Amino acid sequence: GAVRPVCPGCRHVHFLDPKVAVAVVVEQAERILLIQRRGDPEAGKWSIPAGFMDAGEDPRAAAEREALEETGLIVRATALWEVFGRNGPNEGADLLLAFRAEVVGGALLPGDDAADARFFSRHDLPDAIAFGSARAILADWLRAQTRPGKAP
Repeated sequence: GAVRPVCPGCRHVHFLDPKVAVAVVVEQAERILLIQRRGDPEAGKWSIPAGFMDAGEDPRAAAEREALEETGLIVRATALWEVFGRNGPNEGADLLLAFRAEVVGGALLPGDDAADARFFSRHDLPDAIAFGSARAILADWLRAQTRPGKAP
């Protein structure tokens, strides 16, 4: 909803200064929550629920907000999972703060820029994963699944 410079030709939004995004790693019964991206970049691919942090917004609150907007789930960010720097041209943020989170309410429904939202076990993860940061989170999560009792 903020006013930002937009290219009239291609509609690219220009963000000034380093952009910070937040993500949530939500597990439930040995499954992980993913959203299918509705729009570009990486439309149709699956990712960790994530989005940009607003100026002045608390990072944990931003992560919880993004989870609600994209999945309909009310979550509580419990711990920092990892911090990622930009690692590809389609990464929209310069920094991504990924938080572990737990579901405390809501109903799983895709929203905002998500075409779908669902939990996946390690045996049924989709092949098309958007963004290097999401692939790194999933790789860490998969390693943890093979070591019961150990969190990444």
